[in-house]
Amino acid sequence: MADVDAEEFGALLRRARLRASLTIEELAEASGVSVRGIGDLERGRRATPQRGTVAALADGLELDEAGRERLLTAARTGRKPRQGTVGVRAFPRGIHDFAGRETELARLTALAAQAASGQPVVVALPGPPGTGKTTLALHAARMLADRFPDGQLMVDLRGMDDTPPGPAELILRVLKALGVADRELAKAGPQGHPELYRQVMAERCRLLVLDNARDEAQVRPLLPSAGAGMVMITSRRLLSGLESVHRLPLGELSPEEAATFLTTLVGQERADADPTALAEVAQRCAHLPLALRVAGNWLATRTGWTVRRLAGRLALEERRLDTLTAGDLRVSAAFELSYRQLTPKAARLFRLLALVDGPDTGVAGAARLTGQALLDTEDTLEELVETGLLGTDQDRYRFHDLLRLYARSRLHAEEPHENIEAARSSLHRWLLDTAVVAGRWYEPDHGAPPPTWQGTVDLSTAERARQWLQAEGDNWLAAFRAAATAGDHATVVEVAEALHWFSDQWIFWGHWPDVFRTAVHCARALGDPSAEATQLNYHAWALMICEGRHRESVECSAQALAAARRAGDLSQQAWAHYYSAWALGLLGDHAAAAPHNRETVRLFEAVGDLHGTLQARSNTAQNLSLGGRHEESITEILRTLAFLDEAGDRIEPHIAAFTRTTLQMNIGLAHTALGNWSEAAEHLRTAADLWRDSGNHGVESRALIRLGDALLAAGRRDEARDAFTRAVCLGEAADPSRLTEARERLAGLDTHRAPLPVPGAAG
Repeated sequence: MADVDAEEFGALLRRARLRASLTIEELAEASGVSVRGIGDLERGRRATPQRGTVAALADGLELDEAGRERLLTAARTGRKPRQGTVGVRAFPRGIHDFAGRETELARLTALAAQAASGQPVVVALPGPPGTGKTTLALHAARMLADRFPDGQLMVDLRGMDDTPPGPAELILRVLKALGVADRELAKAGPQGHPELYRQVMAERCRLLVLDNARDEAQVRPLLPSAGAGMVMITSRRLLSGLESVHRLPLGELSPEEAATFLTTLVGQERADADPTALAEVAQRCAHLPLALRVAGNWLATRTGWTVRRLAGRLALEERRLDTLTAGDLRVSAAFELSYRQLTPKAARLFRLLALVDGPDTGVAGAARLTGQALLDTEDTLEELVETGLLGTDQDRYRFHDLLRLYARSRLHAEEPHENIEAARSSLHRWLLDTAVVAGRWYEPDHGAPPPTWQGTVDLSTAERARQWLQAEGDNWLAAFRAAATAGDHATVVEVAEALHWFSDQWIFWGHWPDVFRTAVHCARALGDPSAEATQLNYHAWALMICEGRHRESVECSAQALAAARRAGDLSQQAWAHYYSAWALGLLGDHAAAAPHNRETVRLFEAVGDLHGTLQARSNTAQNLSLGGRHEESITEILRTLAFLDEAGDRIEPHIAAFTRTTLQMNIGLAHTALGNWSEAAEHLRTAADLWRDSGNHGVESRALIRLGDALLAAGRRDEARDAFTRAVCLGEAADPSRLTEARERLAGLDTHRAPLPVPGAAG
């Protein structure tokens, strides 16, 4: 690796040392640079050092400013780009249809700038199979090449091989690629190669890409400790054990990036011919770069195919992985490499996780599939995360769609049918049992789990129960539907009954009409008219509140009344009248609602149902306001609040809190209709804060819109803006229609058009 510039620097260094009457050993002691390093520099066996090393040598030589500048100038001259092995650029064939990853490229560019400071920068690019780690690293290396004039090198660590190369072999390979002479390698010997490697990397500004790393032990000895270079490491593993490393984990592309990538592969004309089909292809490829490339290559080589035809073929889940094959490029092969490296326990859990119906699961759900203890299951889940076969977000674990399909294929190939069904049954039974216990936190006369309950999740508070029910919603809903399909009618009715009062906490979930409609059918199958009436009443509520289908709600509550009369169930008769009155009031038919209201109060008082009586009083007040009798409504609300206070702890705390908040909201709406803006704002702010504290963000968004309207009418624009902004910040947790309203209100404020509130009591 010797050259003229390096020899000039070496000669200058030697003359300066001799003038100072220093031996190499004495200069090494004075400067902190190794004896071997100084000797190699003087003999031209090493490329010139970085600025920090030169400064240390100048200090050791006690050079004046002129002498220091001559040494630095020689070093700078020696670092200029030159022909030969020092400036090696060893990259495989590039891919020119790269798309997306703008955030990652910007971050890599910023880190490359840091590398010029004299300290090496190490960046890990971990990601699941197929996320385009190597492609990104190669693209970034080419883009940043000018920042590393002393060379750029990519080394395949072959981490997926059964016996990948070890650090010693890799160090030797890099040293040879960088042009270190055989005589230097022989002189250092195998034991000296690591030190020689560190010196070579420290002396030049190089970019090293370590591709496809197996684990920390393989890659750690290859990381430089000094110099102005940069190292990028790609790996399917997270490489959690590496220290002082910048991490840029890669996942799927965004829908927009995926569409752009596909367009570069299939051509603008075909993409523009059916953009909807293009988006479907991208979605069915899970926005995974490898799958997108296979799909794009398929279309590029089959010019007679439309994008719609491929989208239709990919729609068949059982055939999707087979379809995602183009020549020797197969998506499933990429997954197979990672799967075969798993421990037996991890491989089995990976397969069984395909039985999870929803997008993710917690540790306790995964444990039900395998029968492992919770801590052992968590360790196994983390092994899957570390190997890139499972994603995680806080305490939830998920597949991306194509890995789920691959796991399902391994499940049916390797697990006996009876084992699969046993695991599925165990998971579903656990989900439904836990949903009942969690839901009963919100039911009168239940509350906390009984002392005999031996659960594997923390349901010690109502809030924890709510969090579990929402996190596992898709999973217990699938188990609920499976129970109905299997004819387990009693379980379906029990689950729906346990979740009735909880449904108020999660109104905009979107599945309550389906839950209670299913429970109605199961109650009928059981031949139990009282259970049928109960579930019909719940269904009437869901149709009215969750979907705004008021007329259908009236029809449903009429059926509930008939079933309750057949059963002689006065309580369910009262609830049927209650829901009829509510829906009729929302329809504006106050004359028809009035007798239902009276019957509701009479029947609840007759059976001594305090919770029902409380709801009936609240409903009466709301219907008065809906009928334009706002002052009477306010009076009735105040009476209901007094009734609530008098009942004290005889009312279930969660029901009391929910009703009190509803009453605060309704009194605010009544004041809104009367034009009492300050009073309206006071009550609506209280309601919004209470909804927030309860975690019921859907109804909170309703209160915030009405609060903002009242504040606008009162001329308090800044406070109104805060209310609308708070509603927008709720995002997907908000009532979707109220989210739209909040954005429209903010747009009006921004264009100096302040929308006036609409009088009325509807929430």
